[in-house]
Amino acid sequence: MKRRRSEYDVSNRIKTTDPTVVNAEVDRIFTRLYPREATGQIDQAFEDMAALYRGDRQGYVACDTPYHDIQHVLDVTLAMARLMDGYERRKFGYASLDAPLFRLGIVTALFHDCGYVRTLDDELHQSGSELTLTHVSRGAQFLRAYLPSIGMGEAADIAARLIHFTGFETSVANITVPSLRHRFLGCMLGSADIIAQMSDRCYLEKCRDRLFPEFVAAGIARKHLPSGEEQVVYASGEDLVLKTPQFYEAAMRRLESDLAGVYHFAGRHFGGKHLYMEEIAKNIRFAQHLSREAERSALKRRPPPALASNFEECTRLGAPEGSRWSSLSAMPRRRRATEGDSAQEETPPLVLPDENHTRFGA
Repeated sequence: MKRRRSEYDVSNRIKTTDPTVVNAEVDRIFTRLYPREATGQIDQAFEDMAALYRGDRQGYVACDTPYHDIQHVLDVTLAMARLMDGYERRKFGYASLDAPLFRLGIVTALFHDCGYVRTLDDELHQSGSELTLTHVSRGAQFLRAYLPSIGMGEAADIAARLIHFTGFETSVANITVPSLRHRFLGCMLGSADIIAQMSDRCYLEKCRDRLFPEFVAAGIARKHLPSGEEQVVYASGEDLVLKTPQFYEAAMRRLESDLAGVYHFAGRHFGGKHLYMEEIAKNIRFAQHLSREAERSALKRRPPPALASNFEECTRLGAPEGSRWSSLSAMPRRRRATEGDSAQEETPPLVLPDENHTRFGA
């Protein structure tokens, strides 16, 4: 079996660093479900998202958050399309989605983290990471202004509510949407955000090297208590990785309870196997192995470049010719262990921890 590549999705078929490739796969899923419907609004949203993240949208700087980068956005959008496809393929239950709702789900997924992207006139923040605690509300504001520009103005306010299913500024129970189908759509969006990032082949390396610095910049690696004392939440990138199994436990509760278990629909898309959960289990087993063995050097995978400053180099390294966008591309990788992926496969079975340590909303 071909080893999974770091710039590819859980199926190892879709290059999630290239907007054109993910766009084509989403269009394929959409037209299979709704063969009489056009993909124009979806395609425009992909193009506009890529322009925003690389710094070509008027009034905005390029994305500078290394964890919440364009690969994360594309991974989440692809997972969202697959969840909606799985929902539509079920044999019984609630009313089907329709093409407008599918489009709304995709557009909201594409811009679910756009609140991290700073405006040119922002003189208060040095990086998008500093916007962590308010990025969802900022994204909602962006969607209200953006959707009318692609002919989806009637859904702008709904999109601004759906985006809150990915964060914690508002509890899921308190998010108001027009119908049960819209609630399912929001739950799928929140679920896609979780399963896409946690199934990333380089998830643990990204947590250590990219997410922890974002937490430091956001001021959430340490907590200031009412007593005036300071509590260390994550002491280092390595500490964040070691606490990932506890985060997994909290994530599963959120997926099953708050988000209504809709993550199971991905299994229907894949014909029975849930590739996202399989990859998540591998990452958590490996994190538990690190905790037991105290072997930090085993995290050797190199994620694809994240930031706009790397786009030119990535294009030179192999972006498809004729692409509408400067896409991130493959770079030489090293595996986590010296003997390929076998070390990951040989780790003991997944064991849930007793303690809970969440890091949602980032």
